[in-house]
Amino acid sequence: MPHPPPLHLPAAPAQPAALPLRGMTILAVEDSRFASDALRLLCQRSGARLRRAESLVLARSHLRCYRPDAVLVDMGLPDGHGTALVRDLALRANRPAVLGMSGDEGERVAALAAGADSFLLKPVASLRSFQALILRLVTGQQSPLPEEEPQPPLLDPLALRDDLAHAADLLLGVRDDQHTRYVAGFVAGVARVSEDDALLRAAHAARHNGRAELDPLLRLLRLRLALPVSALLAPASNQPGSAAHSA
Repeated sequence: MPHPPPLHLPAAPAQPAALPLRGMTILAVEDSRFASDALRLLCQRSGARLRRAESLVLARSHLRCYRPDAVLVDMGLPDGHGTALVRDLALRANRPAVLGMSGDEGERVAALAAGADSFLLKPVASLRSFQALILRLVTGQQSPLPEEEPQPPLLDPLALRDDLAHAADLLLGVRDDQHTRYVAGFVAGVARVSEDDALLRAAHAARHNGRAELDPLLRLLRLRLALPVSALLAPASNQPGSAAHSA
């Protein structure tokens, strides 16, 4: 008599240690779709739900209706500096955990002085450290975390392309030095997360030297946008405008 085929059962659900932020809701106040997607993947692999607001106005509207467990506030936003929201949240009774967030380490002091509980430097390099920080700030507890750092999640090149196109459009409408600094800071943040050194240097030059450096930055953005989407996250040395291409 033939043996019955083996019974294939669905995989057991992940254990709490594998999803230490299970049940939490995190609000990311972040204008970059690409950076938000990186945060979404971190939250997804931790068991948390991520909501996003692209500006201070949208964040405040969201917070009137919902109470997230933690709020991650980018320091450079289209309608103001993130410290304005951090200060508002720090004064609330029964407030969520509040973290300042930037690709510029120099913003750490401003975020903490405004009342943030901690600071995240972008890009967030470690899933384990992200989980441990959020867990400690929200619950005050430590939870067993995997001994080995998981492989970093794959980022979305379409989200990167959207950010680059948005930055190019913003550059065409630059009005003054303040707007220049915002747009250059936005590009610098995207460049850090995508590890694009040439774009980061061009953004820094525009941020510190003003509108005289906007044309080189715009040319570099257009070079990136001319690439196939699949090539946008290639190593920086293979990107147009890198040192290797300029030699």
